[in-house]
Amino acid sequence: MNKKIVHDALVLTAFTLILGFILGAVNEITKEPIAKANKAAQDAAYREVFKDADSFEDNVEFTAENAEKIIAKSDYTNDEIIGVTNALDKSGNVIGYVINVTSHEGSQADITFSVGIQVDGTVNGYSITSISETPGLGMLVNEDDFKNQFNNKNEESFSVVKTTPSADNEIEAVTGATISSRAITNGVNACLVYFNEALQGGN
Repeated sequence: MNKKIVHDALVLTAFTLILGFILGAVNEITKEPIAKANKAAQDAAYREVFKDADSFEDNVEFTAENAEKIIAKSDYTNDEIIGVTNALDKSGNVIGYVINVTSHEGSQADITFSVGIQVDGTVNGYSITSISETPGLGMLVNEDDFKNQFNNKNEESFSVVKTTPSADNEIEAVTGATISSRAITNGVNACLVYFNEALQGGN
């Protein structure tokens, strides 16, 4: 009986070690392709919101702690600024910023997207990198009809309305998806708050 227990324990240990080795190997194999895919998606988002940029570089002055302090003083505490990238012209001059934000107000889950803002505060638009909203409803915030409402506007903030907008700072919600529409709009507003506090003037 004792021999069987020892045998079974050795088999189980060997199986666990082999499985661990296989999982580790798979992780190493897939890590680089996943990282490349994520970078490709992020680069595509940067290009979408800053077509005039010749190149992009990380904003070395950005810290998550400082961003958190800035947003904590605003009306958009359900939004998290997770990164800032400088948009550069051919001479290496900063022509604006791509601010990455995660909204924790999505109807199904967090929504992460990139917002392009020129040095004068004009919003170029946004590009979603992660979303899990309801198909045919909340997912429509990823369609041009909604997205284009932000393009080329210079406003302190935007507000969501359910009717045809009567002012440039009003964003018409997707029918049946007010929560998703507000999540995006507040995320853009959080980016504007951070821009005005930490970046305005090309700093």
